[in-house]
Amino acid sequence: MKRSLLIMLAACSAAPRVPQARFANAPAVTVVNDRNDVPSKPSVRLFLEDVYQFDGLVTRRWVRGMELHPRSRALGVNALDEVPDSTWFTNRIGSRDLSIAEILKGPNQLDSPEHHKPWTVKSTKMGGAEVGFLVVDSRGEKFLLKFDTPGVPEQETGAHVITQRLLWACGYNVPEDYLVHIRSDELVLAPDAYVRDSEADSPRPLTRAELERRLARIESDGHGGFRAIASHYLSGKPIGGHPAEGVREDDPNDRIAHERRRDLRGLYAIAAWLDHADIMEGNFLDMWMTDPADPRRHYVKHYLIDFGKSLGVMATTAADPRRGYEYWVDWAQLGWSLVTAGAYERQWEQRRAPEIRGVGLYDAASFEPGHFRPTSAGYIPFTTADRFDAFWATKILIRFTREQLHAVVEAAQYTDPRATAYITDTLVARQRATAAYWFARVNPLDRFSVEHGTLCFDDLALRYGITNQPTSYQVTSFDRDGTQLATGRVATGFAGHTCTGALTIASDRDAYTILEVKTLRPEVAGSTMVHLARDRASGELRVIGIWRP
Repeated sequence: MKRSLLIMLAACSAAPRVPQARFANAPAVTVVNDRNDVPSKPSVRLFLEDVYQFDGLVTRRWVRGMELHPRSRALGVNALDEVPDSTWFTNRIGSRDLSIAEILKGPNQLDSPEHHKPWTVKSTKMGGAEVGFLVVDSRGEKFLLKFDTPGVPEQETGAHVITQRLLWACGYNVPEDYLVHIRSDELVLAPDAYVRDSEADSPRPLTRAELERRLARIESDGHGGFRAIASHYLSGKPIGGHPAEGVREDDPNDRIAHERRRDLRGLYAIAAWLDHADIMEGNFLDMWMTDPADPRRHYVKHYLIDFGKSLGVMATTAADPRRGYEYWVDWAQLGWSLVTAGAYERQWEQRRAPEIRGVGLYDAASFEPGHFRPTSAGYIPFTTADRFDAFWATKILIRFTREQLHAVVEAAQYTDPRATAYITDTLVARQRATAAYWFARVNPLDRFSVEHGTLCFDDLALRYGITNQPTSYQVTSFDRDGTQLATGRVATGFAGHTCTGALTIASDRDAYTILEVKTLRPEVAGSTMVHLARDRASGELRVIGIWRP
């Protein structure tokens, strides 16, 4: 018995400190082939908002809680812990510098429809309470017109322009959206124009009187015209938003459960930054489209749509300062209010709009990056997101410079210059708060490379000025079996960029070596495992994998 116990203790003490080799000695995947032919259009997912809200707030939320799902790391990442390009996401500012001109253009490829009037009204917009029209410009291009809610001029159109450009630059697919100005006499009714406000309605003729009645409900620009967003119709056939859990069973390219996709889970941190509280299935749209390079092939492309409620606009249009801070029905907050008899002050209670034309209830003082809540609890990727997903997204959003953000806000064409200054300042303040929060929850080292036999990397918290604390790093090397080879300590480098001394490398054929890099700074959590191996063709040592414990 005593001998068996000693053997067990010896086995435990000999266990390697690090996981054994987990990466193939091969280049990381940068593009996913999810454009294989889908010859038949997948079924359309109808979005019934009341059912969706009830399911997200009550039914599915309680059932999912009782299912006891384990916390699981995201999928859809490569060996370097990055998201490859796909029909869901394309690396842009996260992987390369973008010019201001590129960001301002965004996805927009057409000349603005404002230069191609008159517009022919084909029908009213279906779905939602806001006024909208389907129009065709003089070139024959088709657009959906969306306007500002009365009483809050320039808020929705301005927020839409800003958020659309920033989400595109981050890497997401968004429609081509144009800020336009239109007068009533520049709208011509098609002979067969019709009114249909919902799926349940039967179409009826759209008369000039009905058109004018609807225009009268829109916020005017004060000069007999209207400010609007003209959203260009997407290419392909719409099949509704993606499900929050699982996959589309009739899309063979959709192979990763959506609640496990990093690009969807990481969106949480970006949505929090932009206060994009209107995240739900109805504001995503999948399109079954023809491959531009091969008309015989079809596949599904995934879009984010409708950004007018971001930047605090949902809180002002709904007259509800809780938006972005609590779910529409928030059981945890209701329970806490009951226990405390409402005696504690919640973080949103002191929120105040700045009373500037075009600016919603968007502030930095009350912002807590890890406590953002969209209006609906039904979008499961946000509830399954973890600190690694948020770190990935934060690495992207922190790359926007103040000059880039200011240029994007200027594109919203606010009439009050104070709006441009305020929103720019708030975007920057929330950007830095987001970085400070998530960089403290993961070892914030990135952009690893091997240079002249040393390991080089960036400390993102230092590089972006989030901290100025004295910093050093401990680098310990292991072989592929987890046996320790050497350890050493390195002082911080210039502007957050550090290179170690000469590395101790394993002696096997590929020189497979695992480096544990610890950041020695009080506010940092964890370490980073960097896997190296020699390229079999060139013999050069290179990074083949990153693991963040």
